[in-house]
Amino acid sequence: MSTSPSPTSPSATSSSVTVALEHRFADELPEMAVAWQPAPAPGPRLLVLDEGLAAELGLDPAWLRSEDGVRLLTGERVPEGALPVAQAYSGHQFGGLSPRLGDGRALLLGELVDRHGRLRDLHLKGSGRTPFARAGDGLAAVGPMLREHVVATAMHALGIPTTRSLGVVATGRQVRRETWLPGAVLARVASSHLRVGSFQYAALTRDDDLLRRLVDVAVRRHHPQAADAPRPALALLEAVVAVQADLVARWMLVGFVHGVMNTDNMTVSGETIDYGPCAFMEAFDPGTVYSSIDTGGRYAYGNQPVVAAWDLARLAEALLPLLGDDEDEAVAAATAVLDGFRARYAAAWHAGMRAKLGLPAGTDDGVAGALAEDLLPLLQAGRVDHTSFYRRLADVGRAGSPVVVAAATLFPALEDADAVAGAQAWVSRWQATGPDAEAMDRVNPVYVPRNALVEEALDAATAGDLGPLTTLLEAVSSPFDRRAGLERYELPSPGGADGYVTFCGT
Repeated sequence: MSTSPSPTSPSATSSSVTVALEHRFADELPEMAVAWQPAPAPGPRLLVLDEGLAAELGLDPAWLRSEDGVRLLTGERVPEGALPVAQAYSGHQFGGLSPRLGDGRALLLGELVDRHGRLRDLHLKGSGRTPFARAGDGLAAVGPMLREHVVATAMHALGIPTTRSLGVVATGRQVRRETWLPGAVLARVASSHLRVGSFQYAALTRDDDLLRRLVDVAVRRHHPQAADAPRPALALLEAVVAVQADLVARWMLVGFVHGVMNTDNMTVSGETIDYGPCAFMEAFDPGTVYSSIDTGGRYAYGNQPVVAAWDLARLAEALLPLLGDDEDEAVAAATAVLDGFRARYAAAWHAGMRAKLGLPAGTDDGVAGALAEDLLPLLQAGRVDHTSFYRRLADVGRAGSPVVVAAATLFPALEDADAVAGAQAWVSRWQATGPDAEAMDRVNPVYVPRNALVEEALDAATAGDLGPLTTLLEAVSSPFDRRAGLERYELPSPGGADGYVTFCGT
């Protein structure tokens, strides 16, 4: 689990530790890599470290707490032979294409092979201006970097594919936002940072060789089954459609709102990336938006599957030169693959809802589907807390509560007689399936990063107190197991987080 730092011991200061960082991205795709160095951190101090992830990567947590280890996490002391680069990519941001985005405040330090033989990226966020920074300062503040650490930790514990946060280091530099804030760098780990925007960038160069090499890298690294297909680029598209449909379904099942589903924030690996203005929905409402910059609701909770399909269509457009010599044939092939998104997403969401509702294996698909679909308007009408509802549902199932009592417990805010009757009818139908309450407890979390508690932890950490952050990480690192002393971490934010706003931190 993630831990806050302990004082560095003399034995942990040895510089003899060897970290091998490769530079495959820079070697294989030099047109998309700009060699760069991070800004120096005048007073680095480790705020939080994921010791489990460090061990997974073959890194000694004690060494990472040392001066040399902390300097690695800020990019100032990279191993000999490493080649930090800023990656080039494009992106549709809120529907508008930016041809040259790239890592404006980030660097890929390199790749390392973990204990399971998997190649992983070690990447920095908030490490200073790069040639892609445009008008930005390239820096990051403590609060947004710790938000990414908390949410990435929670998503991993929930079993949702995600980039990971190895650690967050306060830089000792002040960062100007609305006010002056303490600066920080986040060390991020991913199976890669290849994204839809990477393919858009390559396509915009009109260099088919670059695009083909990019496809080869993505296939080799993430979807090797596509290598033997007649058209590897088309097989890659099909694989990315599949993993993204599954990923977004899992977001929806836990009430996660990404907030910035631009094409530069959609990975080809199927990992969640870029926890900026993100949050977990509390009162159920498909129109939920937490991002300060999403004024039109483009990336609202209920729009996420539609936006994912739109982003994948941009990937298909980028790949068209490799999908066939005849443009009409290439478009038809890509369209057929894209048309599979809806069915794949629906299957993943319905399977997830069957599990959340504890429906036995023999439950008819029509019955299961109707229970899942009919629940959503009841949750919305009653402004029911999305996370706690399913645990309370398991509890009333375990207790064998009468239908009237169960409906009143689950939907306490419903007052309209027809709505109350609808809730009672739904509970009766659900009970008739013979749901498994214990199975529900294994898939429905007790703890997610509650918005009010996230803000409390970030505010305290910004002021120098890591206590609330440590407790929050303890809760979300083991989300399915209820524990004494964490009762407040189960509760919705006051008012169901109405009016709650998050910011991207740039």
